[in-house]
Amino acid sequence: MASAVERTDDLVREYLIYRGFTSTLKLLDSEIKTDKEKGFRVDKIIDQLQQLIQSYDLTGLKEYWAYLDRRLFSRLEDRFYVIHTVQNPEKTQEFFQKQALELQTQPEWRDWFALPFISAPEQNPTFSPYFSRQWADTFLVSLHNFLSVLFQSSPQPVLLSFDNEVQRVTSVQEESEQLRQQLFALQGESRLKKDEEMVHHKLPQYVQHMDRLNPPSKQNLKMPTVSTVTVDLATAHTRQRRHHDHEKERKELFSKLPPQSSEKKNDSDPDTQTEALSDQTDSTNQTRVCEVGGASVEQPFIKLSQEEYIEHHSSIMHCRVDCSGRRVASLDVDGVVKVWAFNPIMQTKATIMSKSPLLSLEWAAKPDRLLLLGSGVGTVKLYDTDAKKNLYEMTIDNIHPRILSLACSPSGTSFVCSAAAPAAQSGVVTEGEARVSPPVSGQLLLWDTKTVKQQLQFALEPGPVAINCTAFNHNGNLLVTGAADGMIRLFDMQRYESALSWKAHDGEVYSVEFSYDENTVFSIGEEGKFVQWNIHRSGVKESEYLLSQDAVGPFVLSGYSGYKQVQVPRGRLFAFDSEGKHVLTCSSNGGNIYRLNKADAGLESVLCLGGHKAPVVTVDWCSAMDCGICLTASMDGKIKLSTLLAQKP
Repeated sequence: MASAVERTDDLVREYLIYRGFTSTLKLLDSEIKTDKEKGFRVDKIIDQLQQLIQSYDLTGLKEYWAYLDRRLFSRLEDRFYVIHTVQNPEKTQEFFQKQALELQTQPEWRDWFALPFISAPEQNPTFSPYFSRQWADTFLVSLHNFLSVLFQSSPQPVLLSFDNEVQRVTSVQEESEQLRQQLFALQGESRLKKDEEMVHHKLPQYVQHMDRLNPPSKQNLKMPTVSTVTVDLATAHTRQRRHHDHEKERKELFSKLPPQSSEKKNDSDPDTQTEALSDQTDSTNQTRVCEVGGASVEQPFIKLSQEEYIEHHSSIMHCRVDCSGRRVASLDVDGVVKVWAFNPIMQTKATIMSKSPLLSLEWAAKPDRLLLLGSGVGTVKLYDTDAKKNLYEMTIDNIHPRILSLACSPSGTSFVCSAAAPAAQSGVVTEGEARVSPPVSGQLLLWDTKTVKQQLQFALEPGPVAINCTAFNHNGNLLVTGAADGMIRLFDMQRYESALSWKAHDGEVYSVEFSYDENTVFSIGEEGKFVQWNIHRSGVKESEYLLSQDAVGPFVLSGYSGYKQVQVPRGRLFAFDSEGKHVLTCSSNGGNIYRLNKADAGLESVLCLGGHKAPVVTVDWCSAMDCGICLTASMDGKIKLSTLLAQKP
């Protein structure tokens, strides 16, 4: 709500300047400087009420209380004012003259009409309790507490609800655009249908039955009219386009089927095979139920829908949802970044093309419209996704030009970037290229987003090494990293020093995240192990699970003529649900969701998202909305967005 208050303050300032209310503007600015809560100020309201009472401003008191009465409650407490007027009898008389018509119908005020005629009301048994200091203090404290509770549960001011109105208008506009596109599509189908009907009636007899007749002689050949030839060409173009689409689907299907199936490709229609394979996969995903000890267990999640984003034309490296859960940023191996929304419709908001290769991305925490982009030439760009422009570009390190990982502090004031030396291999290599080599050199740097300057360089023991993955805890006090030397390092971000480090994996650490309670960290290593580590016991292993290569990488996509494309993991390989009880991992044809059990019980599979025809290389799980959103991105450039409904026990 604080951001909405600040934006509203700016709008009010703009209005006051427009109207020329300079004195009011100065008073507003002075009070804003002393305001730290940026919300309802109960103490100020109490002070205002007391000031009106002490100045005997009955009209102002009634108007102010009437506003509170309309907005919040429904009864006026006048006794505190009347007791104060006893010090000035004229004000007491004035009060009863103005309020007589309103109070004479209320039984509890019957005795109070005698107050102006009593010489010492503070000694009268009926009125003496109201003249005590204890009653006055109790009244003010009770009123303060009452207003505090009331303001916490009351709706925000109408002026602060403009954000909701903007979102509602945007949603209506997007829905209108979607309906308009559907209308155009229906109109196009209608026109195409009319054209086909026109062709059927205008074609000569011999053309309609060409498959049953011998070719006619030149003497009997009748030339079609110009309009008929035009329609014939349009129809031919439509058929050619459909044939091209069918051939494309056919190639995609047979490139994914086992080699022996290609010998039988003529036995049946490839389109029929594609539809059958898709139906079989969806049916398997929807009906799959976990079995524990022979008994079926109800799934913790229901897959409500699955949509596909197809704007990328090469393998995905990173795919992340922003903090608000409204937008997605995805990066492919060609260095193309797409920023897109999925509610109410899937729509691309921005496309970022960079002259230099891009290797990493991360959403800023505050504000969440900003996107950090790490390149392969030692620079990091800060991109505004709303304005669709680069705000500034930072030169990180020329000696270590590859920015492998970025992580923004939850406070929004700084970010951590991992810079590595050049490597012989890129993120995508061929099968013949070997990856077995000593860990490359690297640096871990902290940058300030406000001053756009480097704050410090972290010490990496036992030596400088490339950091593959980084993650902050919820408040930014801890940073965990996974490196190419198999080490996990935990940094204290208040002292900016290493707090703990341990050998975690044989080979590189590909992905690392804090657990839900932040007492442990999880990591995935090159050898295929998914391990949970206790950060309070010097990195003691609490549980260990063995994953297949489909979930760990390097990922392999087979092509034609024996060619194979191999991709080294760069993005997030696993993600947790909102309660940290389930984990989403990659697989050969989608994402797998597991229930986390103790090490001896292993990972319990609860749902296969499916839907992909190529290996999934990175995942993300967003619980910022009512329904959870799972993202699975694959090597063919397709991104599946699965909407899940959690079934609470």
